[in-house]
Amino acid sequence: MDKLDTMRAFVRVVETGSFTRAAHTLHMSRTSVTQLVQQLEARLRLKLLNRTTRKVNVTADGAAYYERIVQVLATLDELEASLPGAAALPRGQLRVDVPSPLASLLLVPALPQFHARYPDIQLDMGASDRMVDVIGDNVDCVIRGGELRDQSLMARKIGDLQLAVYAAPAYLRRAGTPSHPQELDGAQHRIVRFRWGHGGNAYCAVMRQGGKSVTIRGQYVLSIDDGNAYLAAGLAGLGALWLPDYMARAHVATGALIPLFAGWQIAPMPLYLAYPPNRHVSMKLRVFIDWVVGLMARHAPPQFHETVSVTTSGTHSGS
Repeated sequence: MDKLDTMRAFVRVVETGSFTRAAHTLHMSRTSVTQLVQQLEARLRLKLLNRTTRKVNVTADGAAYYERIVQVLATLDELEASLPGAAALPRGQLRVDVPSPLASLLLVPALPQFHARYPDIQLDMGASDRMVDVIGDNVDCVIRGGELRDQSLMARKIGDLQLAVYAAPAYLRRAGTPSHPQELDGAQHRIVRFRWGHGGNAYCAVMRQGGKSVTIRGQYVLSIDDGNAYLAAGLAGLGALWLPDYMARAHVATGALIPLFAGWQIAPMPLYLAYPPNRHVSMKLRVFIDWVVGLMARHAPPQFHETVSVTTSGTHSGS
C-alpha cells in the first residue's frame, strides 16, 4: 500500500476514535483500514494505537506522530494547490452540513453563482437540524445558529439572525391577537415548539422593551426538530413561532404571517461556521467560507467578525 494511504488511514482513526467510523468516512472496509494502520506501525516499529474491544486510544508516540503527519498532509495539499492553474481553480469533494431552512432559502438558490466560479468543487451537503459529529462524520464544516458548545472546534461568526415573533392569520382569528408577549404563556395561546439535540432542548425567547424583559416558554400542540417543518407548522396556524427575518420575509409580504409585538426586541442569534481544529483548511474550504461570508453579509450581516476556538452544542433551526 502507498505510504500516504497508511498515513491518511491512521489520521482518520485518531480523529474518529474508531476503525469502523474511519473506514466509513474513507469508503473502505474496516479490515483494510486495520491493515493500513498495522503496516504503518510495522514500518515505523512503533505502537501508535492502543486497541480494546470498546475503543481506540492513541499512544504517546502515536499522538506525537499524528501532530506531525497532519502537517505533512496539509503541506502536500498546499503543494498540489500551488501547481499551475490549481490555485485559481480549487477542486475536489467538500462535505458540509447546514440547517435545512438556510439550505433551501439561501444557500441552494445562490449555488449556481458559486459553481460558475468553482466548477470543480463537488459539494456534498447535509441539510438538517440534527446534531452533527464534525470529526466522526468526516464533515469539513458545519453552519449552525446559536451559541456553540460541547465539542472543541474552530468557529467563525458569519452572521447575526434578526428574530421576531409571527403567527398565521388563521391562528390569530381563532386565538385572538396578543398585545403583550407574556400573553403567549397564558391558556388561550399556543406556540410551535422547536427542539434540537438528543435531549430535545427547547428554544425560549427572551423579549425586551426598554428596561423590561420577558421570557416566553408557552404551551405547544406541536414540538418539532426540523426548521422547514417548523415554519410549515406556523403557516398552518398551529401556533405562534420565532423566526429569523430571512425565513419570515416572503410570508409577511404575502400576508401569510403577521409580525407580533411591535417595539419588543429579541437578541440576534449568532450564526457560526465551524470546522475541526486540527483539520487543514484547504483552498476549497477557504473559498467556500469566503462565499458563505459574502452571502450572509447580504442577508444577515454579523455585528462583528471572529474566528475562535469554541465548544459546540445544539442550535436553533433558524440558522
